[in-house]
Amino acid sequence: MSFLKILLAPFDFIMKYFKALVFLLIVFLIFFSGGGEENDEANVARIDLVGPIMQSESFLEEFYQLEQNPNIKGILLVINSPGGGVAPSVEISEAIKRVSKIKPIVAYAQDSMASGSYLAGMWANFIIANKGALLGSIGVILNGVDISELAQKLGIKSQSLKAGDYKEAGTFMRPWNSLEEEMLEGLIQEQYKMFVNDVVQARGLDINNQEYFAQGRILSAANALKLGLIDEIGSIYEAQNKLYTLAGIEEPHWLQKDKFELYLQKLLGDNIALGIEGAAYRIFNLILR
Repeated sequence: MSFLKILLAPFDFIMKYFKALVFLLIVFLIFFSGGGEENDEANVARIDLVGPIMQSESFLEEFYQLEQNPNIKGILLVINSPGGGVAPSVEISEAIKRVSKIKPIVAYAQDSMASGSYLAGMWANFIIANKGALLGSIGVILNGVDISELAQKLGIKSQSLKAGDYKEAGTFMRPWNSLEEEMLEGLIQEQYKMFVNDVVQARGLDINNQEYFAQGRILSAANALKLGLIDEIGSIYEAQNKLYTLAGIEEPHWLQKDKFELYLQKLLGDNIALGIEGAAYRIFNLILR
């Protein structure tokens, strides 16, 4: 029995101090995995928008660094996202719109540039899509469930106090009433009109053709090109060459990402990894203070 305890002792230690060990590992990797001297000559950079867009902070932090770096003359935005929340997508879209007036941005739709991710990247100076990419899905959806019958079978009864006819709108404990449905429908239509109008402005489209490029339609790269949602069908190499041309770069030197950041991105995905890295910096700063 004592032998078994000795054998399991390292595992008990790891489980007990797991969070502390992970934090120390993150801090160590941050301070001992520099980007290297090659970044001093970097004049072009890549930024990825990958996975569901549930928050914008991590992307905007990295994007702001590229915006403020005077050596970076052009940015390649690689998109592979099914979309996400309206608000974070709008924040990213507005940032790209602003920076595209300062330094050229070429967006490359690698696999999916749909819904919120299309809204996010549509202000790029040029959009190139992989021929197998799916694009568009210009629409807004609000999902909800009604579990009242299940709750009744389980003996669960809902109780709440509210002030305001619409305060319980979206509840899953009963069917929505007509007032709530009307309010939510109006909200969705308002967001949808905003989305369509922004696409029309960004891409110079005719709003009267929204039946073809909007309405939640998922489009192939070929159809997206015909409708004006993208500028070209090609590979990531063609997207890079287009960026060189727009930025007037003859000898490109790509900004190299930190090895630790790349590891986290592969392990957890871009948005989550960048968020963890930023949190680690903030926590460490608090400890130093």
